[in-house]
Amino acid sequence: MTNTMTDERLNKCLSVVENALDDMKAKNITVMNVESLTDVMERIVIADGTSKRHVRAMADSVGAEAKQAGFMPLGREGGVDSDWTLIDLGAVVVHIMTPQAREFYDLEGLWSSPESLAELVATPREKKAGRRN
Repeated sequence: MTNTMTDERLNKCLSVVENALDDMKAKNITVMNVESLTDVMERIVIADGTSKRHVRAMADSVGAEAKQAGFMPLGREGGVDSDWTLIDLGAVVVHIMTPQAREFYDLEGLWSSPESLAELVATPREKKAGRRN
């Protein structure tokens, strides 16, 4: 992957995210280095919230703190009543989930296994003779 942030800026972004999560009493914060597995991001941060309301409040806090520190979120997924909210900060993607959602989706298991990721990659269809795409 071509680094989208310098190491210093990446570490600062991670520090801002982790501090915001700590301030909001997040549980089980995990930071995964995925730069060798994908071209989309360099780190994944996963944290538990105790309820859907807590997940939303933590996501609001992470987004606000990131903006204040100069890391403009590229996007956010997860509604008002969601048990999983994602904040895309470019090289750092933050997943805030209820424990039930975290167990069900098992992002740590998925991202720690290149074989599991390879199974998800769509293989391009072969062009059929005489067919125009």
